[in-house]
Amino acid sequence: MMFHGDHLITRSAYAVQAAVLCGALMGGGSLGAQNAPTSPPPASRDTAGQPYTVRRAEVLKDIKASQQKLDELRVQRLQLESRVEAVASKAAEQRANTLMMSRETYALRQLDSLLTSSQDNLLAQRDRFLSLGDAVRRRAGAELVVVFRADSSTQMQRIDSVTVEIDDGIGAQRHYSIIASGALGNGAIDELYRSNVLPASHAVALTVSANGAPQKQTVHVDAAAGAITYVQFTLRNGQMTQATWANRDTAPQ
Repeated sequence: MMFHGDHLITRSAYAVQAAVLCGALMGGGSLGAQNAPTSPPPASRDTAGQPYTVRRAEVLKDIKASQQKLDELRVQRLQLESRVEAVASKAAEQRANTLMMSRETYALRQLDSLLTSSQDNLLAQRDRFLSLGDAVRRRAGAELVVVFRADSSTQMQRIDSVTVEIDDGIGAQRHYSIIASGALGNGAIDELYRSNVLPASHAVALTVSANGAPQKQTVHVDAAAGAITYVQFTLRNGQMTQATWANRDTAPQ
């Protein structure tokens, strides 16, 4: 059961709540109207934002270009440092090699100088010995001549070649054709060796190949000073003979 007083209290409470709610709505509207920012017109916003965007893009572009230049400079610096280090390393290596090879170079130069001096001395000694040899030969005036002949014989003899050795050294060699062999058989004489020698005893050996069979004969002859000494080998009937003589009238002076 509700009394009349209670009904009045309830209506008063509802009235108070409605008044508070209305005041809150009105206060919220005024505060919202005071706190709401005022937006500029579209024309003024575009005019103020455009220079900032352009400047920002330019600044970013300049920063990017500066960064690229800085990277290029860093690369160039690294390359330059690498070249400098390579040159310094090469110079140090050359210096070390020079210091290490200095003694060897000096020794090689000394050896080269010694060899050059020795070569000059040897050439001078050789020239001196040659001069002495020429003087001795001219003073001694001994000359040795070796001749070969093949007398006619009753049997056929074909002479192919002859070899002369003087003191175990090859003096001369001859190879005869059929015509030359026939000329020797008809009395021709072939001078095999002529040279100045020392006045001493010399061994003269002659090897002849006749009819395919070789023969060798050796004779010791004394070469006289101031004379020409002749040694003649003769092939007759397959046998070798020799003869020696000296001629002082035709000896070299």
